[in-house]
Amino acid sequence: MFKPQYPRPDTYIPATIHPAPAPAPAPASVEHSTSAPVPAKPSTVLGGLVQSSPGTALALAAGGVVGVLALASVAVSLLLAVAVTAVALSLSGVVLLFLVRALRQEFKNH
Repeated sequence: MFKPQYPRPDTYIPATIHPAPAPAPAPASVEHSTSAPVPAKPSTVLGGLVQSSPGTALALAAGGVVGVLALASVAVSLLLAVAVTAVALSLSGVVLLFLVRALRQEFKNH
């Protein structure tokens, strides 16, 4: 009853993603080139898991805009909360000042 029961270890094996090789173009004519082949630059988005495309760039830009708007709305709401608190404290300070002055006047007359 008081013995701990440990869960069985996971048997999940993560899938590895291998990029598919690019198909070789059909040779139309034989040309000899002396220049070295240019290595393909690796995709830097998510470590090569997502291919670079205009749609990907647009999605990343839209995500950045949404993030900035979310942070801006949080900042504006915090500033609004500070402003409301400042107005409430200033009004309560004025009311307390009037009350203290009224009590002093009352005690001076007696």
